This record gives sequence, C-alpha cells and structure tokens, in this order.
Amino acid sequence: MIYILYGIITFSTFAIMEGITWCTHKYIMHGLGWYLHEDHHQPGYNHVFEKNDAFFVVFAIPSILLFYFGIRPELNYLFFIALGILFYGIAYFLVHDVLIHRRFKWFDKTNNRYFRAARKAHKIHHKHLGKEDGECFGMLFFPYKYYKEAK
Repeated sequence: MIYILYGIITFSTFAIMEGITWCTHKYIMHGLGWYLHEDHHQPGYNHVFEKNDAFFVVFAIPSILLFYFGIRPELNYLFFIALGILFYGIAYFLVHDVLIHRRFKWFDKTNNRYFRAARKAHKIHHKHLGKEDGECFGMLFFPYKYYKEAK
C-alpha cells in the first residue's frame, strides 16, 4: 500500500512541476531572471551552453536536498517528491533541449503529433525576442489548439 502512495506522490510531483515551471518561466525567467534567460531567445545563438542552463542547476538544488532528507533517517516521502522533480527534469530536457531546440541530435527524425504540437507552441513562445508579450510558458502541457494544428 505504501508503494502506491509513493507512486502517487512521484506522479503528482511530476504534474505539479509543470505548473511550477510555467510560473517560474513567466514570472522569473521573463522577469528578474531575464539576464540568464535572454540568450535563449536570441535567434542563431549556437553555443554548447547558454546562461539559461543555470536554471537547471536552480531546479536541481531542491531535488538534491529532498533526496538527501528523503533517506534520512530512513526512506520517506521526501525522496519521492525529489524523484518526481528528477523525472520532470529529465522529461523537460528531452522535450525542450533534444526534441524542440535540437541541441542534441538524438531523435532528429521524430515526427509524432505531440512533438509537432510542442514545437509549434514553443515556436510561438520564441517569436517574442524580448521578455514582454510572451505566451505558451509551459513545456510538456500546452493549449489544445496546437494539437489541432499539428495534424
């Protein structure tokens, strides 16, 4: 029974991370953190690392701390919150950096409806080069209209 609860905690954390990511993207990355996020919105910016990659470290810190406290003094629910954050980070990396921006050419021939819709939504987000007037701040979940357009 406890394993079902841990699974629910992990899955719920994963889902909640999309909302946290949306808020962080809209209000921090396109707000006070624009200095770190700005290079990500510049066309033709083609470096191995971007200042924007610092946000991966920012999101990793709570996960690392939760993993640490989730095994002390014995395995507890904090570990599974950390696991949900980790799984979201992996999904974010694969969708955002690999499939959308193609920073790594691992799945270059992928052509399914979800990924086409994700690329479209993110392309709409990147049409704004400044921090104002942004839209589509989420990453894994986005408005249904992009699914309809991706047929």
